[in-house]
Amino acid sequence: MAGALAKYVDAFVDGVSADLSELSGRDHRADVVVEASDLVGAVIDSDGRHSGAELEAWLDDIGPRLQPAVLVSSVQLRESQLLVGKARWLERPSTLFGLLLDADARDAGRRAVRYYELGIRLCHAAASVDLVPSPDEVAAIDRYRGVLLGAFDRAGLPRPGVSNRGGEPPRPPSGVRPQQPGDPVVATATDGAPAAQPVELPPARPIEDLLAELDALVGLATVKTQVRRLTSLLRIQALRVERGLPTLETSHHLVFTGNPGTGKTTVARLLSQILRTLGLVSHGHLVETDRSHLVAGYVGQTAARTRGVMESALGGTLLVDEAYALARGGENDFGREAIDTIVKFMEDHRDDLAVIAAGYPAEMAALIDANPGLKSRFTRTIEFPDYTTDELVAIFEGMSDATRYHLDDAGREALRTVIDAEPRGRGFGNARFVRNLFEEAVGRQAERLAAVEHPTEDELTTLTANDLLGAESPD
Repeated sequence: MAGALAKYVDAFVDGVSADLSELSGRDHRADVVVEASDLVGAVIDSDGRHSGAELEAWLDDIGPRLQPAVLVSSVQLRESQLLVGKARWLERPSTLFGLLLDADARDAGRRAVRYYELGIRLCHAAASVDLVPSPDEVAAIDRYRGVLLGAFDRAGLPRPGVSNRGGEPPRPPSGVRPQQPGDPVVATATDGAPAAQPVELPPARPIEDLLAELDALVGLATVKTQVRRLTSLLRIQALRVERGLPTLETSHHLVFTGNPGTGKTTVARLLSQILRTLGLVSHGHLVETDRSHLVAGYVGQTAARTRGVMESALGGTLLVDEAYALARGGENDFGREAIDTIVKFMEDHRDDLAVIAAGYPAEMAALIDANPGLKSRFTRTIEFPDYTTDELVAIFEGMSDATRYHLDDAGREALRTVIDAEPRGRGFGNARFVRNLFEEAVGRQAERLAAVEHPTEDELTTLTANDLLGAESPD
């Protein structure tokens, strides 16, 4: 009788062995079964627990396929220590994966991508055997994903997800960028009126496409790790739901802390799409709001206004910017009424709404700690650090590339000088600051070229030190 892993083992063995057989003309099923055994065993071993359910799953769907078959009890399997040390298998690409990668490098195939997709899904399936996957298992899968992606990079091949956009060039790796086709619809509540919920969204994008865009963002290493691991956890739970197994509720609500311009909105947009692709929300759009759109000036109006904004976000994600401002007015301030309304709406619609509360670290910590309703619902905080000078230069160059400008060598040095001179205290604008520098530099370049009767294409697209050094820092 097929067990918990049968469907995913079958898919991996069928897909990978077919690609290998096409290359060699021989049957490789036995080799790929061993590969599946190592992969599942490595995930099981990654937290050192080897639960009874995990061992039974391995025995049901791996053991009988091996040559010779492993037909023992879970107690005997544990005593044999057959799976002990298997976690090391995730530390480097396998020989079979390397063969597929080499073949793809020769003929621009997608065999290694197929291995990657089937293998990562098998990893998630292995982690889904227990009711609660351990953090070590989720972390191991994330590291293994990085190992495989690094192999794609070294081979000079596009990563999974990167070429899924039909040849579309990579998007600017910036913390702030214009809305792109395929992005979630973003609505903003304005003038006290709730934003209307979008009627139609573009097709949901594959998870690997979204994760590839996340990976391409400048900096944010810790943020990316946390978002990837949250995504893995949600994928694991989705596999349990697919098999009709119980799951523990995982909150979709998050706190984002950091200075302005650190990528919070960009990551919120990606998260809204991830939740949609995984089927965890019914629509998948993002609504952005703040205190001015939630709090009214008269008794009884705030609750209605806040409910309107919350209803516009139902089925998607609500991003509340500077959320701490809701509690700044004291006990008699209407912001408290907005918080109470938000908490109740989050509870009533917890299966079809994600709320992200964003703001400065200390103020957000104080807000969450001071309100039991918020503290019990916002159990995960992601900190967005300020960008380094190198990262801000990369963001500037991403903006330049997207609009067909480029810096000359002196301009690049001038950019670093301007960035280094900007105080990095509370409220530092990060990518917003760089965007202002870019727009001002473009304006100065236009003024500089106004006196040139017939500027060349190079002159029209080059930003110089003089264009940068005159830029004034924003307030």
